[in-house]
Amino acid sequence: MHIKRSRERIVVDIPIVVTTVLDSLDAAIVDLSEGGAQVVGCSLPARSQCQLDLDGHIVFGTVQWSEEDRMGIRFPYELTDGPFYERLEMARAAKRTPVAFQPRLGGAAVTGGFGRRAN
Repeated sequence: MHIKRSRERIVVDIPIVVTTVLDSLDAAIVDLSEGGAQVVGCSLPARSQCQLDLDGHIVFGTVQWSEEDRMGIRFPYELTDGPFYERLEMARAAKRTPVAFQPRLGGAAVTGGFGRRAN
């Protein structure tokens, strides 16, 4: 089932610490929007309250869904500023930036990678 989201999720890789009343767990945010995040590396039961810590900056959230090693977190207030929002905006800007043209020298690509081989 596909759910229409009000905000676009942006792929990121942000190491964080997830803290509950009982524990602190190392994890990472792998996608982020103003309203929530997908966290990998740990999981908590659905409807659990937690906080996401990025270098001492805290965002509170509620677990919406949980699997063995990942979970979806909804923020009670949308991100509008701070380090989490700055990381989201940087990832958005990187997504919009076009890939630079790679010229060929002597029939061979300047950098390795995928594509056709020059004969």
